Amino acid sequence: MDAMEIQEQLDEVRVRLLETLASLPEESLLESNVIGDWSVADVLAHFVNWEAELVTALNHIDQGKKPARLLNALADRDAYNAQRYTDVAGRDLDRIFDDLQGVRAQLEEWLEEFSRTDLETPGRYPGLGNRPLWKLIAVASFEHEAAHIFGIEKFAEKWLEQSPPAADTSVDEVRENGHRP
Repeated sequence: MDAMEIQEQLDEVRVRLLETLASLPEESLLESNVIGDWSVADVLAHFVNWEAELVTALNHIDQGKKPARLLNALADRDAYNAQRYTDVAGRDLDRIFDDLQGVRAQLEEWLEEFSRTDLETPGRYPGLGNRPLWKLIAVASFEHEAAHIFGIEKFAEKWLEQSPPAADTSVDEVRENGHRP
């Protein structure tokens, strides 16, 4: 998988996430117990943590170093997630969205630094064993994000089913007129 294919996967998953979030009011993003005990905001901060760890790992890899922190995190995800959760608990929602966008921009910049050979050759980098770099990127970014989206989508469906229509417009008025008055 080359950088363009990785970028396509990153974009596809992120668009799906953002489309789901667009249907929700801000207050719903703070509701707990969406995925385990976590709120949507917690899950978004979780994505930020993993992509930030990946960006650091790519920097280390580019310097010829083993990406030890990311590899350790992948080896014991539960411990990493628990520690990072305590670090970001209660973070402001605007900050989470800024960080989500900012770390993604950094990841995209790093993708440009690696050739197709760099990304696809198994065993090319210390600590990755026989795994190609693109697979490490996938596991810590778009595959990880995609694994949580279904839970967020289910939460969004449930939230929207339980939310009453806007007070200024009834559902029947919208149906009759085809638009809001």
